[in-house]
Parts: sequence; C-alpha cells; structure tokens
Amino acid sequence: MSLLLKDTENYGNVYIEDGIIAEIGCAACDVDTVIDASKKALVPGFVNTHTHAAMTLFRGYADDLPLQTWLAEWIWPLEAKLTDEDVYWGTKLACLEMIRTGTTCFNDMYWHALASARAVDEMGIRAVISNVFIDIDGASDEETQRENKRLTGRLIKDYSDRVIPALGPHAVYTVSENSLSWAAEFAREEDILIHIHVSETSAEVEDCIKRTGMRPVEYLDHIGFLGPNVVAAHCVWLNDHEISLLKEHGVRVSHSPVSNMKLAVGQTMRYPALSRAGVHVSLGTDGCASNNNLNMLESAKFASLLQKAAANQQTVMPASEALAMITKNGAEALRIGSGVIREGAPADVLLIDLQLPAMIPLHNLDSNLIYASCNCVDTTICDGVPLMQNRVVQGEEEILKKASEAAYDLVNRK
Repeated sequence: MSLLLKDTENYGNVYIEDGIIAEIGCAACDVDTVIDASKKALVPGFVNTHTHAAMTLFRGYADDLPLQTWLAEWIWPLEAKLTDEDVYWGTKLACLEMIRTGTTCFNDMYWHALASARAVDEMGIRAVISNVFIDIDGASDEETQRENKRLTGRLIKDYSDRVIPALGPHAVYTVSENSLSWAAEFAREEDILIHIHVSETSAEVEDCIKRTGMRPVEYLDHIGFLGPNVVAAHCVWLNDHEISLLKEHGVRVSHSPVSNMKLAVGQTMRYPALSRAGVHVSLGTDGCASNNNLNMLESAKFASLLQKAAANQQTVMPASEALAMITKNGAEALRIGSGVIREGAPADVLLIDLQLPAMIPLHNLDSNLIYASCNCVDTTICDGVPLMQNRVVQGEEEILKKASEAAYDLVNRK
C-alpha cells in the first residue's frame, strides 16, 4: 500500500510505502491514497509502555478507595469472572480510545492474552502482548512455564507482525523465584520482552526485604532477572543503589504518573535521579481502573508537571523531553523502531490539527502538544495504514455498544 501525506506543515509531502516512511519532502506522485495534510503537523505515533487494555471495562467501577481495598474487594474478584469475550471487547474499546488519542503501540499485560491479540490484530494497531501470570508459592511452576511457552508460540504463529509476544510475570511479591528465573532465561532464549511491576508501593519494598533481605531491584539482580529486555513498570520506591543497577543492566522503566497519583503510592518517582544516572524512562497510562483513560498526551503533561512540583524546579522534564518519552523512548523500550520522523522509519505517525483553539498560536509545537493537551489528533496511521482519518474510526459504534454490554454483564455476573 502506498500513501501520500500532502503538504504537512512541518515536513511538506511525505511518501509512505509498505508500512515505511519512504521519502520526506517528495514531489506529488501516483499513490493508492492521498491525504490532505495542509494545516496539520506530522508527529510520531505515541507509545504506551504500561497498560492493562481490557480494564477499560472497569472504568469508573471502583474509584477513590484505599489500594488494598480496591484490589482485594473490587478488582481481583471481578477479574476472576473475566471471559475471552470480555477481554476481546475491552481490548477493542482500549484500541479505539488509543487510536483516537494518537497511540499506535502499547505494552499490555493482562489475562486472556489471545483474546487481546485478536482485538489488536483486527484494529490495526501495534501491541506487545503478555499474559499476566501469578505464581506465589511456586506450586504451579511447571504449568506456568508450559502455558507461557504455548502462548508465545501462538502469538508468533497466529497473528500479524504487529502483535509482539512478551512474558508478563506480575511482580516480585506474586511470582516465585523459580518462575522469575525461568522467565528471564526463556525471554533471553526467545529474544522477547518481559513486562513486570516493580516497586510501586512502599509495602512491596518492605515485603521483599522481609522475605529476601533485599529490595526488589536488588533481588531481581541477585536472581539474574534484569536486562535490556525488561520493561519495569512504576519503579517509584527506588534507592540510589537500585537506580545504578537499572542503569547497569539497561532496564527500561515505564512511569505511570496518573495512576501513581490516583492510587496515592506515597511519593513521586525519582525521575531526576534516574535521568542523571542515564536510566531509560518512558511513559504508560496503567489500566483504566486507575487512570481512568488511555490518553498519552495527558499522561505526558501530568508527568512533566508532577516532576516539576516534586523537585520545585521549573526546568525538570521540559515539553520536548516529555514528548520524546511517549515517542522515541517508548519505541526504543518496546523495540519497534525509532519513534521519530525519518526516512526508513516505520510509518506509525499522526497528523495533528493545528486549527484547533488550543493549538493557536503555534509558538512551539512540543509545548502545545504537552501543555495544551487537547484532543488534537486528526489522523492516526499505523504500519502505513490510516486507522483514523478526520477523527473517524470505522466500526466505532459497534465497539462502544458491545464493550458497554460486556462491562455491565461482567459487574452483574454471579
């Protein structure tokens, strides 16, 4: 498929062929599709490096509760009732929301991974898919390993290249040492990513010290888990030694500022220290039960403002840096390409409507995108295919209807 983005404000004509940005600043030519991009800016697609997509079904279901009450009495009991069909429609709703707000790739950890993969495949978006696993006492180690091997094979064989398999051990407090060690070894053998929650709360850190005599990152280092294929979500409660270990092993950290604030995890992620140490940091939304949306521009704005407030320093995480965290850094973390606009890069790109009130005047595009944080995405293109054009997504009405039905059926299910 060939596509011409005609007269973008910042790059002129851009020619896309077979999912790749083939030429920038080219002359008009014969193509399959021409999109009028005048008065629109071309930017890379946004990348969400930590979410639980099908939790769109939980949006607004249990808010403003203490964390353990929220989990034990509301979220986990409902998750135990989930079916493939629930997760399929919940993920389709998530993909719709992400397409509408400019996300072209996301890193998902949830139950019923094959249902998520089917939804992603049909929606045309790109995703790293892992089936979350919990194995607290190691009693089901072998079963866990067999199931993850089977799922990895299915994700590779049965779906498009836009569906990328990963492993999803939940956290150090919910997965046995044996299963964590196996996951690290298997992921290296298969050259796939590992997606894990790390040091989200002080209670998690205290529990790990009590059980192992080490903090979570130290423990993961001790068992040989850490590496550049690890995407570690949250990483809020870190000390200096743990930060140095993350840098040493090239771990990719995913920061979810909105979720951290909403769940009141107790402190702000130490971004200035991580940045000084050279640790790779990108951004995620977390799931809709704790955000409650999947808008990466909003998450980037919150990240920048939260870090400024915590450091009492206006220059921390400027707009250009926050934007890079949801484009270039995210793409690097998930190993999906450059996350920048250049010839030869994957054509995961957006057209931003520059005629909206919040985009005027245009003194600085990065600033308007991050701090004005409006619904400014006009066109979303993934793998060279337009998924939304002029803010229209095909099939939206059915998704809204089916996802709403699935959500209400789930909460009323006995």
